[in-house]
Amino acid sequence: MISALIIFIVQLLYVPILTLRTILAVKGMKKQAAAMGMLEGIIYVGALGLVFSDLSNYMNMIAYALGFGIGVYIGGLVEEKLAIGYVTIEANIPGKNNMLINRLREIGFSVSTSEVEGMNSLRYRLDCTARRDREKEFYEEITKYEPTAFVASYEPRNFKGGYITKAMKKRRELFLKKKRNKEAV
Repeated sequence: MISALIIFIVQLLYVPILTLRTILAVKGMKKQAAAMGMLEGIIYVGALGLVFSDLSNYMNMIAYALGFGIGVYIGGLVEEKLAIGYVTIEANIPGKNNMLINRLREIGFSVSTSEVEGMNSLRYRLDCTARRDREKEFYEEITKYEPTAFVASYEPRNFKGGYITKAMKKRRELFLKKKRNKEAV
């Protein structure tokens, strides 16, 4: 029974590491992915060794499978919290909303606008690339100003130039400082 518990706990560690290693590799972060891969390999061999040491013990196999399944869930939660990388967001709105555009820029988002032809009318498209951990914030701001907007996001693999620089970070820090000062009053 103790070996089944150990296998279960090891799987809870192993699978989130596997998830992160995969994400790091997909995002092109080779060194970090390699380090996670080494750790993953050590844990994997240990857990599998325990299972294979007694194939007649079904509790070990069940613990392995259960730990793997729950580990996948935990790995997803960890990845969601870390939000590694960037996201490109496109918002299609009925008209040019300068208040929304200015607000997004004020809080540190890069926003490019263009007039696009919709099915029955001209519309405006806002394009933004931001860190993934700010995607939800972008959606919240869009919803406040344009509740009927069509918004889609995707993860770019590579990008070059543009607004994702130190200036964007400085603008965000300035916004947060102003917000804290207002809350303190």
